[in-house]
Amino acid sequence: MIGRRQFVTLLGGAAATWPLVARAQQPKLPTIGILSTGNPGQFWSEFQAGLRELGYSEGHNIAFAFRSAEGKLESLRKLAGELVHLNVHVIVAIQTPSVIAARQATTEIPIVMAPAGDPVGTGLISSLARPGGNITGLSGTASEIGAKTLELIREVLPSVRRVAVMANAPDPFSIPFVQQIEDGWGALGIAIQTIKVRGASDYGAAFAAVIKEHADAVIVQGSLPRNPAIDLALKHRLPLILGSGWPLERDF
Repeated sequence: MIGRRQFVTLLGGAAATWPLVARAQQPKLPTIGILSTGNPGQFWSEFQAGLRELGYSEGHNIAFAFRSAEGKLESLRKLAGELVHLNVHVIVAIQTPSVIAARQATTEIPIVMAPAGDPVGTGLISSLARPGGNITGLSGTASEIGAKTLELIREVLPSVRRVAVMANAPDPFSIPFVQQIEDGWGALGIAIQTIKVRGASDYGAAFAAVIKEHADAVIVQGSLPRNPAIDLALKHRLPLILGSGWPLERDF
């Protein structure tokens, strides 16, 4: 993972690749489109701070256009199209589904992954060294640390025997995310219960299935809404592991 200064520098490099003809059609202020599966929260705070360090401030020498799916991933493609229609200079796409939607909407406007999980495996880029096309940015490590997550659960809960994994069905990254976790269970003797959900509306039935199968803990993929999962985990007194993604918007 790179720091915010390096990320903002990367963003500037992406914008510099856009053809001059296209730039001539842009608004007076350079505009960054932000496309997110949910509230950008902590990412937005850090992003603003990084831009300020480099002399950029909203309304003075840069502008922003926000689009959030608010957990409804099926709306991402429409939202990405809106950013393209606004002629933004660059699209910062948060989480894999947002990057996919942005790529479907444009092959010209630079897209910065912030981040995307396994972008090579999901076909977003050709390679980490040479992404190709109009996409660059950060690659998440959630799938690679799947087995480590199980080790952490075992360390905290030595008696754990079954772990439920809630995967985001529309997110292509859910495949390597689940696979890495399932690959790690054998050596640890932990049974994995995989549940595909499409959003917070599926959580009730998903947690009911978790309780029915007597899972000892739950892992929720980062591109899924977090706060409703926390509420249900607390209700059922289940240990919960949250992937990096949606920010927490609550006090405990």
